[in-house]
Amino acid sequence: MNAKGVIFLSGKKVNLRPYDREKDLVNCQRWINNPEIRVYIENVFPITLQQEEEAIQRLSSDPKTVFLIIETKRGIPIGVMGLHKIDWISRTALTGAFIGEKELQGVGYGTDAKMTLLNYAFNALNLRKINSGAIAFNRRSVAYNLKCGYHIEGRKKRQVFRSGKYWDLILLAVFKKDFLKAWKEYQKQP
Repeated sequence: MNAKGVIFLSGKKVNLRPYDREKDLVNCQRWINNPEIRVYIENVFPITLQQEEEAIQRLSSDPKTVFLIIETKRGIPIGVMGLHKIDWISRTALTGAFIGEKELQGVGYGTDAKMTLLNYAFNALNLRKINSGAIAFNRRSVAYNLKCGYHIEGRKKRQVFRSGKYWDLILLAVFKKDFLKAWKEYQKQP
């Protein structure tokens, strides 16, 4: 249980909980402005504390969005994860996530958070397909999505400009049946 006791979803390594302005605003702004994080996400402009607060307020009040903070089992906030553009008719959504603490990337927190969120999306919200995207140079993101049951559906050629170059955006998706196979394997792991 975290310091405030609010856990929305509990995984093996992380908890996903609602955003808490007092606890999370400064971290979210710091993460989003970090060049080592920003290179992988949509935002390329500096964000003030007020702009970050307004952006999170928009996300949190959007009925087509589930915006969550990723925290360790000890209650330390380490990143964000969400379902966006939920389409209740087609039963689809888009995921977005990042681990903002560099030293905690690549150790399974992101995979656990994604698997936990997908379990909620498919088994609580009854969604049937979840989409995601990754800039082609972000191999770690592609790999963890594949581990979570996603398949590459296509590419948007030269879609994203980073580091003086245009990069493809890799489009990934997972259907419930593919996730359930990945989930079964994931549950066997310690």
